[in-house]
Amino acid sequence: MNASSDGWPVVLLHGWPVTETHWQGLLPLLRRSGFAPVPVALPGLGTPAGSASGFRKSDLAGWLREDLSKRGLTRFSLVGHDWGGTVAFLLAAAMPQAVSAIVIEEEILPGIEIDIPAPGAQHYPSWHGPFNRAPGLAEQLVPGREDAYYGTFLRQSAGPAGLDPDTIRSYTDAYTSGDALAAGLGYYRSQADDIADVQRLQENPIHTPVLAIGGRYAMGSAVAEGLRSLSTDVTGLVLERSGHYPAEQEPEPAAQAIIEFLKRGHRPW
Repeated sequence: MNASSDGWPVVLLHGWPVTETHWQGLLPLLRRSGFAPVPVALPGLGTPAGSASGFRKSDLAGWLREDLSKRGLTRFSLVGHDWGGTVAFLLAAAMPQAVSAIVIEEEILPGIEIDIPAPGAQHYPSWHGPFNRAPGLAEQLVPGREDAYYGTFLRQSAGPAGLDPDTIRSYTDAYTSGDALAAGLGYYRSQADDIADVQRLQENPIHTPVLAIGGRYAMGSAVAEGLRSLSTDVTGLVLERSGHYPAEQEPEPAAQAIIEFLKRGHRPW
């Protein structure tokens, strides 16, 4: 699928522990600018894991490739938040002719060693990665305490501006059912394979244009810096009032930057 009456397809992949609600402020602005946003929920991220056999990000990129093919999407742009950013990047590396541009929101890919600058380093949590990867620990401690587990991460990672309390509740509810805990942990426990896949990308950086968006009170400029060893064309942006959720916390500036980036020579029609 190329440009159509609906506009150029922009595939949006949210991360953990949020849902497609993350994009609610961005979607109408993309449509108004002539794009056709396509939100996709990766297996287990607020939705059932379904047929997913594992959560290695390169495998999920393969799952996404099949899903988009079934939708008739053969050329598109990608916007990925958190784990969605890693999957988006790996898909772009695997399909360079299909992906016209990539937006990575608040993600440092596995194996990229870079420090988060202040003030984000004082706000973005450092506990959740080790906790989620510790075998059996979350399985024993989280059930029945989902409000504390997800709520604490969401509030801390959002920084001073915070998230709407009703949104936090909707996210917690989405992850408090079925296989959501096991799937979420699976995203973290594939670390060794994910690092190996990303390190292979460093040996052959992609040339697809990348817009790297960080929140000042989360990963900030580390998003762009972490991508410079993986892509030859990286534009960085830090949104000053945001934590880990710029598309939610500053939807208009985020949308403006994304739209301008996609239109600035990266929209192939």
